[in-house]
Amino acid sequence: MRIEFTVSAAADNKRIFSALRSAVLKSGLAFEPAKINKNWPRLAYGPVLGYGQESLGEFADIYLLQNIPPQEVYQALARAAGPNIVIKRVERVPYALPSVANLAQAARYIVEGDFSPWAPKQTLTEFLNGKKAFAVLTAPNATMTQEVQLNPYIAACEQPEENKYFLTLQTVYEKTIKPQYVVAAWLGIPITQGEEFTVPGVRFIREGLFWRDSQGGLHRI
Repeated sequence: MRIEFTVSAAADNKRIFSALRSAVLKSGLAFEPAKINKNWPRLAYGPVLGYGQESLGEFADIYLLQNIPPQEVYQALARAAGPNIVIKRVERVPYALPSVANLAQAARYIVEGDFSPWAPKQTLTEFLNGKKAFAVLTAPNATMTQEVQLNPYIAACEQPEENKYFLTLQTVYEKTIKPQYVVAAWLGIPITQGEEFTVPGVRFIREGLFWRDSQGGLHRI
């Protein structure tokens, strides 16, 4: 079963899937055991949310031993879910299809905030379309720097409002880049690599995940 759920903005991202696992354990559903621990349910997760990121919908696959209607699975999980998780949708997915962990090849983010303190000379879209669209990442110990070209990671960038962007980032050779790094490079903010790096005063909201077809097109999961 593929589950779409939301998490509260206050949730500790590292504990999101532990909470989901607990919900499955409490639900009474007959689950296929995980390989690393037979007392745990077998789950497949989408990309984990980064530090400081919010989400409008997360995904996970749960492997069950019984043929149960999706509505019953939804009800069981909704009853068992803790305060930080809200189950939005449950659907049956053929076992042979890729799990959500292997399916997600891009993520769309809402990036919004007041960018005027950094006085950018161009829009984010213009920056990403330019020749200088790269980020300089500095290691935490400041002994090494790495220059990363951003263009390969950019699937789309739209600006529906003055202080709001829709930024779609794709996986490149199994590597991803944080939207915070992209925006910091645009604004000229020094980037120190690390989980807790973010851009002050800017919200990063993961709006959706996408899979890629054989022609390279992206589709919502």
